[in-house]
Amino acid sequence: MNRIVVSGYYGSKNAGDEAMLAAMIEVLSDLDPQVNITVISTDPEDTKKRHGVQAVSWLSFGEISSALRHADLLVSGGGSLLQNVTSGRSLYYYLGVIWLAERLGVPVMLYAQGIGPVCGGLARSLMRRIAGGVSLITVRDHGSFDEIASLGITKPPTEVTADPVLAIHPVDLGIGRGILKKAKADGAKPVIGISVREWRDWDHYKGVIAEAADQMARELDARIVFFPMQVPEDVKTAETIAERMQTEATVLKDEFTTSELLSLVGNFDLLLGIRLHALIFAGVMGVPMVGLSYDPKIDRFLSSIGETAAGDLQGVTKDAVMKKMREKWEERAEFRKKNAELLAELRGLAARNAELALEFIEKRKQKNK
Repeated sequence: MNRIVVSGYYGSKNAGDEAMLAAMIEVLSDLDPQVNITVISTDPEDTKKRHGVQAVSWLSFGEISSALRHADLLVSGGGSLLQNVTSGRSLYYYLGVIWLAERLGVPVMLYAQGIGPVCGGLARSLMRRIAGGVSLITVRDHGSFDEIASLGITKPPTEVTADPVLAIHPVDLGIGRGILKKAKADGAKPVIGISVREWRDWDHYKGVIAEAADQMARELDARIVFFPMQVPEDVKTAETIAERMQTEATVLKDEFTTSELLSLVGNFDLLLGIRLHALIFAGVMGVPMVGLSYDPKIDRFLSSIGETAAGDLQGVTKDAVMKKMREKWEERAEFRKKNAELLAELRGLAARNAELALEFIEKRKQKNK
């Protein structure tokens, strides 16, 4: 039995991170139905219940050490774990888990990571020393590849794959229709989904989204539906924006599973998103999207599918958002066709992460026989 320990931002009920974990488990289990997975989680009981795997507390280094001693591989990822822009401390925590595995003789894989930015001499030095000692590195975009190179990490060779969520299977639209019906947001009108988040106490972008949402509602006679990727944080931000609108909007307040969110997004005719995985969900479900950037990971993902953001949160304008939204509305039929072709390629790249992990374990076992 192959045993894998997974380290990442899991258990905090962030829909994007939970979707990454669900996708990783799905692909690893498809390739190896007997694989044993233990997740390092901020809420082990929730992770066990939600994903059907073993879990240990992220604060119990005794439990983590015990799990690692029985592991064939530590998977660090996916997500933007190795950066210190959104959090100064998390980088050191995730490097600490990698360091612990290396000290215990457990090989480590950086799995579809979004690397960087890593700022400061100490942080960059630790990245070179600790991340430079892992056995496998895959990154989800070319920007992360460049960051690895800029850090001077040359071994092992880095392979560009894709975000794990892109390997997840599309789901039936019925669940999402039920969610919209319950919220009284169903019917014949087009539905525009909006994913927002709070960022650095900035306010400008909230007014821009409110104005753009009003204009879209009028121009397209559309329903505006805000949906949360993290509860309750995203709900509060959405309510703040909805209060500024002149037209009516629906703010969904429930916490949804990965399947529910995918199905919900699949029912949208257009999506405007700040959250990375809201945009990725749109890609998986073939929904035209417009992104607003607050972090290089947004620009990197959009670039990987031949898109650019409508602007960054600090400087975006209503006119820029509307220009992008109108373009996507006019091109929506063509988008779906092109997206299906592109997604097939990205799905293969996303699955490659799991293939490499299991191939490494098997080769190492054969070598140690």
